[in-house]
This record gives sequence, structure tokens and C-alpha cells, in this order.
Amino acid sequence: MPLVAIVGRPNVGKSTLFNRLTGSRRSIVGDEPGITRDRIYGEFDWDGRRFRLVDTGGIIPDDPELIPQEIYNQAKVALEEADALILVVDVRTELARPDYDLVRLLQRSTKPVFLAVNKVEGAAMEAEAENFRKLGLREVFPISSEHGLGIGELLDAVTAAIPEEQRVSESASQQVSAEAELRDEDAASTGELDQPEEKRGAAKTRTHGEFEQLETSIAIIGRPNVGKSTLLNALTGTSRAIVSPIAGTTRDAVDEVVEFEGSQLRFVDTAGIRRKGKTRLMAEKLSVVMARRHLEAADVALLVIDATEGVTASDATIGGYAHESGRSVIILVNKWDAVTTGRTDGKPPASKEIFEKQLRNVLKYLSYAPVLFLSAREAGEAGHGAAHKALARVLREVKTVAAERRKRVSTGQMNRFLERVDFQRAPVPMSKRVRIFYMTQAAVAPPTFVLFTDRDVKPHFAFERFLENQIRAAFGFEGTPIWFKVKARGGESA
Repeated sequence: MPLVAIVGRPNVGKSTLFNRLTGSRRSIVGDEPGITRDRIYGEFDWDGRRFRLVDTGGIIPDDPELIPQEIYNQAKVALEEADALILVVDVRTELARPDYDLVRLLQRSTKPVFLAVNKVEGAAMEAEAENFRKLGLREVFPISSEHGLGIGELLDAVTAAIPEEQRVSESASQQVSAEAELRDEDAASTGELDQPEEKRGAAKTRTHGEFEQLETSIAIIGRPNVGKSTLLNALTGTSRAIVSPIAGTTRDAVDEVVEFEGSQLRFVDTAGIRRKGKTRLMAEKLSVVMARRHLEAADVALLVIDATEGVTASDATIGGYAHESGRSVIILVNKWDAVTTGRTDGKPPASKEIFEKQLRNVLKYLSYAPVLFLSAREAGEAGHGAAHKALARVLREVKTVAAERRKRVSTGQMNRFLERVDFQRAPVPMSKRVRIFYMTQAAVAPPTFVLFTDRDVKPHFAFERFLENQIRAAFGFEGTPIWFKVKARGGESA
């Protein structure tokens, strides 16, 4: 798909335009300048064609500060990738030297540039928009991103400037054919082919674990400044996310797809999650909300912990979000080099066994989550073979945990399993015990089991934990929580 880049100075409405075109709230929008920092990608349709869209941070050429310079570097990558550029300016602000500097920067490329004069709402504002022709750009479009005014004319011009590719490669044709064949097989297996063609749905989501999921979404979560963006860059082998020692650098979620051993893994770098009392700016509050949403949309969560600070109460809270939402979890202890080979405080190197024991003590509810130790910074540098092996272990663990999350156990296997379990060993008072007649796995992602019992009561916590441990010992389910539902004979679920 052709790529269209939205560029401009801070606080001119780029993210509002991005959200309008993509029909989403992917980019955080607010009155504070400099909210967007990393590149944010999306897609939109216009005139029967599909385009990719990238929202960039506000560009201030030659700014010596760290964050603006990194934003500028991210925007330059988008400029190089793009087929067309939309320069957004604010009609309510006077033209200044940075505007002319930015236009000169864009004109160095041979790509078409379209000037979108934003926040034009009324005839008087349209007259003001004409003043921006001083920038020397021929294509000027008065628009209102917030209200959707003038967007159609802008997109018509962008579409006309990007030639449409007429040929479809043979491999793409084969892929479309294969996907159609898979959909037909799926429809045949469910009886959907017997329905009228207009009632047939698209390929259904496989929920029974018999088929491999095409893409796995992995949310990188943790407190601010524990190395989440460094980890994303190391895993993807890019400079996709801005890395700085300033806590809270990442605001919008940044995602990138990695192909590993035949699987597509989409890693999403989220903003650092902190308590509401610790967030002051509106953008910070929204970034925490968006991080929670991206976590709940993921399959697997990588909980990143700073080895130099140990496991904190905030780590436990963030891990609790992943556990309660049913995400599979892998715990990554980052900056391990700082407490071992790179230690400078004169203390002996830290022990993995002791650290993991302390970690398990704080994160008791994540006993099913595997723990890996690594240095994302070293892994992103050349010449660190051991660090690169640690990254490969992370990727393999993600694949394993994702597969375990979608695993299904047949009812026959479960009932044979029940016959072998000695429930007398469960540490539960007799008055709290329930009798299980049989059980079945009702869903995957996360694995959910329905217990058919003699009483319509929720089992005691200790009983559920005992049963969960027995299931894990028999069937695995590494890295994923297990949920239980109770249904009494002739009664409702509890």
C-alpha cells in the first residue's frame, strides 16, 4: 500500500487528522504541544483504494534538546518511507521561520507535498488560509480535522498524485486464492456453505486451538523507564521507538511486526503505567489509559522489571492488570548486566535464583509465568552474542506461551484426568468442598473450564488453586491464567 505521512510543527492538529482518516483514537490528542513522539501507523480507504498513514511528532528542525531531536529523527524516517506528504499548519498561528525551514526540508525530496491549513471553520478563516501560500506550496487545502471539513478535497488530490499499481504479483494472487480456499474449508466444516452467499461471513476466528493463529499480539508493559522501548528496538532490530533516560518518553503505543520461525509476532510498546496521582499532564493520563487498552487487546504481555530496582508494588499492580484481563504473561528482568557483569558498586554479582525467589514471593499470582533475564541495551548492540541469544529465548518463549494459550483439551481427556485426581488432598474444609461430576474446556485464550458440580456455589480459592495446579501438571498451559466456571446440575453458572 502507498504510504502517506502527516508532518508539521507541534500542536497543529496532526493527530486529530490521523484519527479522523483512520477512524480510530490511535493517536493521543490534546492541547499540550509535543504529545506525539514516535511514528504511529494506520490505514484508511479513499476512492476505492487503500493507503497506509503515518502520524509523526511535531518537527522543530535544529532543536538541540534530546526529545525534539529524537522526534525529528523519527519523522525523517517517515519522510523517507512516504509516497506523499501532508504538511499540517494551524490557521490561527502566524507564519514563523520554523514553518519556512520545514517547507525547505520537505521540498528537498521529489515527493508531492500538500499543505493542509487546519482549524478552518468559516468563511473568515478560509480567507486567512490564503496567507499560507507564502510558504511557496502550490497545493493548499483549508480543512478542519476536528469537524471533517475539506478532508475530501485533500484526499482527492493525494490520491491523484500517487499512481495506482495495476499489477498484482503472482505470489499475492496465490495468497488470495489460498485464503479463499481456507475460508471455503472453514465454511464447509461449520455448514456455512449451505447458507446463501450474501449471509456467509468472513473467515471466522479459530477459538478451539486446532489451527495456528496468523499473528500474535504482544504488549510490552511495565513501569516508566524500565527499558520497554529499548526492548522493542532490540526485538525488531530497528530504532522504532524513542529511547531516553527521561521517564515517560513513550506516550502513544508503538507497534512493529517481527517474523520468527514462521510466525508473525506484533510487539506493542506501551507507555509506562503509573498511579493516577503520579500523572499530571493530560497526555500522561491518556497514555496510561491507552496502555491498559492495548494490554487488554493483546495475547501475551511481556512484564518488564528493572533489575537495579528489584520488584516493586507498582510491578505487582501492573502484573495484576495482565492477570485479571486473562493475558498470558512472561516476566522479563531487564538491565541484568547492571547487577552482574557491569556492576560498579563493589557488591558481588546478583544471583538469578535469589532474584527469582524474591520475585515469585511478590508476584505469587503469576506463578505460571516464565521468568527470563536479559539486557535489552546490550542485545540491541553489535557483538553481544549472549544478549542476542537471550532475545531469541524471548521470541521462542512468546511462541510457546501463545500456543499454550490456545491449547484445547478434549472432554474425554478431562474426565480421565478427573478420575486420577485425589481431591482429598485439597487443603479445603469439608463444608467448602464441592463434588465435580465432570468438567469440560469451554474456551481458549485464556483456557476456561466449566465444572459441573453438586452445588451452585463458587469453589473455595484453595480448591481452585489445587485444581489449577493439577491441570498444569497434566496438560501444561505454561504462561497463561486458567479460568473456572461452575454449573450445578440443573442450575446456572456461578
